[in-house]
Amino acid sequence: MEDKIISYGGQAVIEGVMMRGQKGFAIAMRAPDGTIVVHKEGLAAVYRSRITKIPFLRGTILLWDALGLGMRALTLSANTQSGEEEQKLEGPALYITLATSLALGVGLFFLLPAGVGGLAEHYLGWSSLANNLLEGVTRLLLLIGYIWAIGFMPDVKRLYGYHGAEHKTINAYEAGAELTPEVVAKYPIEHARCGTAFMLTLMLLSVLVFTLLGHMPIVWRLVTRIVFIPVLAGIAVEYIRWTANHLDSPFVRLLIKPNLALQSLTTREPDNSMLEVAIESFKTMRQAEQEFVA
Repeated sequence: MEDKIISYGGQAVIEGVMMRGQKGFAIAMRAPDGTIVVHKEGLAAVYRSRITKIPFLRGTILLWDALGLGMRALTLSANTQSGEEEQKLEGPALYITLATSLALGVGLFFLLPAGVGGLAEHYLGWSSLANNLLEGVTRLLLLIGYIWAIGFMPDVKRLYGYHGAEHKTINAYEAGAELTPEVVAKYPIEHARCGTAFMLTLMLLSVLVFTLLGHMPIVWRLVTRIVFIPVLAGIAVEYIRWTANHLDSPFVRLLIKPNLALQSLTTREPDNSMLEVAIESFKTMRQAEQEFVA
């Protein structure tokens, strides 16, 4: 039986959708002239190797894969919109951009909250439990606030629309439905394996784990927040996989309610033109799965 959890995921990009399988990925984008431009590639051999079957370890690999592949997809979609060769982001510039984005994300969502908790302990005399909880609450508020705030930007609103189109398309496929805009539009905008669900799970796990670590000097506090990211990512991936495989359980459906609720901030109801792009991306990815068999 095909493992859909690994095979089929995606990401919204600028005026388009990227769909990822086990062997290849595809990006469909609405060009400025209104046509749909499609790009497809095979995935690196490491992502098809046995190492991606090892529980917990695969979480770190898939996280790095998502970052690199996501940045490449965004770059391709931005290049399609600009149509100007000199504006293309590739080679060293691409890796520098990826590293900078990763550093900013770690700094904002992990180091800044850790600093807030450390300052509370130092200047307010709070217990390690209280300041670690403050750190966790700060981290959650930063994540939710950031997602909410950027949602007011027109370009991000369209990005969230394509995100909704991606979810609806995968939901329709997994239900065995015909992939047409009229049919796909009827399916839910939320999906249990969404990257938003992964982020919220990662943040909630960090609250639990960092609280259990207790008191430590500020330097070690900051170091552990970075070092533990791959560990927490591995656990989060396994949790998302487990819940997605047990959606028939009322208990699991209760557990994932926060994850689905947060997706209301990162998705918008797509129009038919967005659904057309998502469907084209999905079909092209399925073709790529057959072509890149090596």
